[in-house]
Amino acid sequence: MSTAVGDAIVVAEGVHKRFGDTQALAGLDLTVPAGMVYGLLGPNGAGKSTTVRVLTTLTRPDQGTVTVAGHDVVREPAAVRARIGLAGQHAALDEQLTGRENLRIFGRLFRLGSARAKARADELLERFDLAHAGDRLVRTYSGGMRRRLDLISSLIISPTVLFLDEPTTGLDPRSRNEIWATVRELVDEGTTVLLTTQYLDEADQLAGNIAVIDHGTVIASGTPHELKARIGGRLDVVVADRAELPHATEVLTAFTGARTEPDVDAERTWVSVPVGTDDVTLPEVVRHLDQAGVKAVDVGIRKPTLDEVFLALTGKSGAQRQEANQ
Repeated sequence: MSTAVGDAIVVAEGVHKRFGDTQALAGLDLTVPAGMVYGLLGPNGAGKSTTVRVLTTLTRPDQGTVTVAGHDVVREPAAVRARIGLAGQHAALDEQLTGRENLRIFGRLFRLGSARAKARADELLERFDLAHAGDRLVRTYSGGMRRRLDLISSLIISPTVLFLDEPTTGLDPRSRNEIWATVRELVDEGTTVLLTTQYLDEADQLAGNIAVIDHGTVIASGTPHELKARIGGRLDVVVADRAELPHATEVLTAFTGARTEPDVDAERTWVSVPVGTDDVTLPEVVRHLDQAGVKAVDVGIRKPTLDEVFLALTGKSGAQRQEANQ
């Protein structure tokens, strides 16, 4: 099947899944365009892992329809599996075997012949800079090397869609950057990547589109820029004299039309008001403060982070999520 970049490669409509008394998915709708990294975000228990399991044929939905690469996950699971790769949260590797032996076993599990499995293992090790460690036991690998080997094991069949479930959890910054580089290279070659992650900067760096899941359904979706624009940014001003704070606050609130209470810190002589991401410019702010007789020593417009967007949408910050995971 040939799919043009931008066409829907994964489509889920009205998907429900219950485990006993727990409603994991409650009418989830999802459309993933081809040829990009699509981020799937949500707090713990939101339904991200269940969504991935349904999309990869590991869990059968109770209700709804799901197609991946043009094939129904319930009626054509074998066809779906032949077109996808999956790297889960924990490396699925045998530590008592070498990296090369692990890849050859994966090749045989995907029903490649012995010669083809051997050749594919050698090809992937060379391409992703692990050839030097290919004949070492996996138990001697660093955490980053294990994750990279696990990732490339999901590429044995050159998948159309690659599912990455929190691929860089616990990795140091250098190893994370190596995984990111690999993901970008795959997308440049036409692979669609569906990424779940606890690191919102990772989604911001990699994802072209993002869907936020909470309570088993998608509550927001769009590009990182579009999601940030939904909550706007902050206009931060530090005034020269603490006595000017009330006047500065009044002036800025009227100027921006802010509907929520500004943040004021008397010790720092600082006031912050919400603004739309494209509503005001620094020259306009400086000019308006000057005309109002407010002497500012620092003025800045701060765009929201994806973590702030997530907090606004779900009520839980990235730090809280990571703390809950520990």
